[in-house]
Amino acid sequence: MLTIRAPAKINLTLHILGRRAEDGFHELESLVAFTGFGDILSLDPGPSLALTVEGPTASGAGAGAGNLVFRAAESLAARVPGLMLGSFALQKFLPVAAGIGGGSSDAAAALRLLARANSLAPDDPNLLDAARATGADVSVCLTPSARFMCGMGEIVGEAIALPPLPAVLVNPGAPTPTKAVFAGLRLEPGERLFGARHPAVDADMTQESLWSALAKGRNDLEDPAGVETRVIVDVLAVLRAAKGCRLARMSGSGATCFGLFASRQAAERARATIAAAHPGWWVKAAMLR
Repeated sequence: MLTIRAPAKINLTLHILGRRAEDGFHELESLVAFTGFGDILSLDPGPSLALTVEGPTASGAGAGAGNLVFRAAESLAARVPGLMLGSFALQKFLPVAAGIGGGSSDAAAALRLLARANSLAPDDPNLLDAARATGADVSVCLTPSARFMCGMGEIVGEAIALPPLPAVLVNPGAPTPTKAVFAGLRLEPGERLFGARHPAVDADMTQESLWSALAKGRNDLEDPAGVETRVIVDVLAVLRAAKGCRLARMSGSGATCFGLFASRQAAERARATIAAAHPGWWVKAAMLR
């Protein structure tokens, strides 16, 4: 039995550059980081493919062919003749459809497990092709460490060693339809957005200089998501009011938001305060990397 963690993906920034004329897809530039916790995926190698899903958030994930774990495995099998498959067991702890790449990270974890079971190199082109075919965010989750993602998410930069980023993640449990959020940008095919360029981010930054750079960035989906799901505005207000919060922003297309803090202790105190005041929200402290 092989086991691996599928961490949450956090969009520290998410700049929408425009909408492609040829297919209508939106182009983006985003600095992402990952949590130390997440879903847990196991694989019992064997000749056939199966998937079971359990855990606190399993009901929203589904265990059928639509699950991205299933789709990733089938995509790799189509590219690697004789691929050893097996029975996957997914323990779901991350909120579903929450803007933190839970399904994409699960799919990437499935590809990493299949690579181990079949002695495929981590940079095997078939893995990368299967990731791109499974979903836009799967590629960046293959090696879960901070980096830029561009295009529709399929163009992935080199890993960046960021200074410590203690954070609090909050999801209010409200559905936020991704399609409706992107539609809220009101971009026509071929139209570009001309916001400020993404601030430079590199491995030599101090925590203070990274906060300053991130503050110059943005999530262009935050406003349309707040219109679509009003509680996002409330979550951001709660995070920004938390003692010691240096920056609060939405991740992905929502509804999960995050706040950055100077220390683990400050983040944990904020987590406890927010969780006590809003017992219906999913609230976690995390170290982003």
